Amino acid sequence: MKKIKQDDIKKLINNLDFTKISGNLIPIITQDISSDKILMLGFATAEAVKKSLETGYVHYYSRSRNVLWKKGETSGNLQEIKEIFIDCDNDSILYKVKQVGGACHEGYYSCFHKKFVNGSLVICEKRLFDPQKIYGKSKE
Repeated sequence: MKKIKQDDIKKLINNLDFTKISGNLIPIITQDISSDKILMLGFATAEAVKKSLETGYVHYYSRSRNVLWKKGETSGNLQEIKEIFIDCDNDSILYKVKQVGGACHEGYYSCFHKKFVNGSLVICEKRLFDPQKIYGKSKE
């Protein structure tokens, strides 16, 4: 993604509606630019969106930890933004990214690695990494 001017970042953030979810959050859908596979759903504050656009790498807001975080800062599994789409209500963002490694903190390429089949959840991807080795504890 080419560098985005600060004025353009401000314009985009001013057009986004952060009021629909408690905590002034906006949903972020992240999709692989090459395969179109949905990688994850996260949330962002205006500050997280600004950081994402300034750096070219996806930043989220952790609702459980109440902190801004860069995807891959611990694991190295970065998400480089290639394209940005905003939904019709200006209250959701779709980032198309080049994913490095797995997007899922459980070690899978996608957070959507479980398929509902005949009343059961079936793992439909191979685990790419051991989360215990990356994060120091089990993430399941």
